[in-house]
Amino acid sequence: MTVRQLGSGDRALLRQLMDVFGDAFEDRVTYGEVPPTDAYLEKLLARDSFIALVALHGGAVVGGITAYDLPKPEQERSEIYLYDLAVAESHRRQGIATALIAALQRIAAKRGAWVVFVQADH
Repeated sequence: MTVRQLGSGDRALLRQLMDVFGDAFEDRVTYGEVPPTDAYLEKLLARDSFIALVALHGGAVVGGITAYDLPKPEQERSEIYLYDLAVAESHRRQGIATALIAALQRIAAKRGAWVVFVQADH
């Protein structure tokens, strides 16, 4: 298993990640019913504020994270907001989520972000 940060040209991997999210969150409608255009995904992947990480096993996406680098108004710093994190059911309990979070933490540190946070819902 390898962890990779997505960038320009990685639309297919981002689409695979949306399939993993749709299955994991039991929400195929939100994550796949009306897929965005290639142009939209390219624009998103080119943004410095958007962070997408995938865990690859045999070339297939088996997990991933989407996160956002948010500039803060109260001080000159940013925070990383971990928005979505999921691992395919068949690959859980193998340390993949831990590896993804560690990779996001390294990115945050490299960017000088103040904190990585996640909003948890039931």
